[in-house]
Amino acid sequence: MRMILHAKFPHYFFNAAVKDGTAGAKIKRILDQQKPEAAYFTEYGGTRGAILVVDVTEASKIPMFAEPWFLTFNADVEFHPAMTPQDLARAGLEELGREWSGAESPAPSKSPGLPSNRPTFDKSTS
Repeated sequence: MRMILHAKFPHYFFNAAVKDGTAGAKIKRILDQQKPEAAYFTEYGGTRGAILVVDVTEASKIPMFAEPWFLTFNADVEFHPAMTPQDLARAGLEELGREWSGAESPAPSKSPGLPSNRPTFDKSTS
């Protein structure tokens, strides 16, 4: 399954690798082993981060992707399932919409997520 792997690097550990000149080689070693479909490096929440697109063929492969980041950079790692437009087209959204919209629940007249009891303010009295 295509997954987005998001690694967030604590400053202390990544700074140490940058200062001793090993950051690039460490990242290359991990990427060579993981062979991501795509890899991007960015800032996230004020810290360095990596966003990789990886193919996790089964749940038991998750440590193979996460552990190198944990052990090399003391990184936090998250996995998020991802779909291509072709995957989404095969998801059957139309059928799901018909099945779950139900005749007993009319379409909302207001934007979803806005409570109907929102306070209103009469500007004519101010």
